[in-house]
Amino acid sequence: MLAAVIHAAFPVFALILTGWLCARYKLLNALSMEGLNKFVIYLALPAQLFDAMSHATLSDLAQPGFYWAFSLGMLTTMGLHTFLSRKNTSPKTDKIIQSMTAAYSNAGFMGIPLSLIVFGKAGLSPAIITTLFTVSLLFALTIMWIEMTKLDQGRFGSVMLKVGLALIKNPLLIAPILGIGWSALNIPMPGAIDRYINLLGEAATPCALVAIGLFLAANPMRGFDHSVLRIVILKMGFQPLFTALLAFYVFDMPRMWAQIAILSAALPVGTGPFMMAQICQRDASASAQAILISTLCSVITISLLLAWINQTIS
Repeated sequence: MLAAVIHAAFPVFALILTGWLCARYKLLNALSMEGLNKFVIYLALPAQLFDAMSHATLSDLAQPGFYWAFSLGMLTTMGLHTFLSRKNTSPKTDKIIQSMTAAYSNAGFMGIPLSLIVFGKAGLSPAIITTLFTVSLLFALTIMWIEMTKLDQGRFGSVMLKVGLALIKNPLLIAPILGIGWSALNIPMPGAIDRYINLLGEAATPCALVAIGLFLAANPMRGFDHSVLRIVILKMGFQPLFTALLAFYVFDMPRMWAQIAILSAALPVGTGPFMMAQICQRDASASAQAILISTLCSVITISLLLAWINQTIS
């Protein structure tokens, strides 16, 4: 069992450490991190998402229980953080972004590679769906919520337009939708184009994990924001446990899909909330600290979760 856990977890955390060491010893700098992030977000990861979904059959994706379990786990965590922080005197926008942080899994950069390593290509479709829910649903709700706090009479239409434009411009949402469309049309993919997309997509996993290491090195902790502790406990504790309850006892789905729902919920905080804070010109220190602390904690928590998954598989 230990060998299987090491096989699954070591490559992920080793690549993150590689990125951190490259930044620490100045082999790669901030410009490298920006370029690598853009490569992953706009090229490699969309190619991987499109490739996986274009080869999936629509019947295989018909798992409503999985959608409900993961999304309700995510949204309940966000709502619980909002309730627990209701007496916090921070500005409304900051509290909204912190609630987003408590529920935002690193599904694209870490969840897809882990699912691929543990479950093989069969795990790609559910992992991609958790990425879709995270980068579309959670992003959309957060933008809408922030804009609603600024809402004046007659501005609702502009709020919805802003949310819609933000989603349309997101390559991590567009690529898998195009892939599903291609699959539905049942058109054979030309061999050369299929190989091109596959090669580009294969670069997503190592580049994304190295990018996480670069990010962590570029955003060290400077002072401790006590609100981060609540975020990390909810993200690493409540969200996976509540999702497990829904996946095993409330909704019906194949066991592998249930395990991927739990694994995705247990992932550390992704970079989305940090980006949201920068977009809104707010202090991003809480998000950065939550990313760092939850990623470090995940070395233990994800390894334990993978041990449990491996035991159930064998």
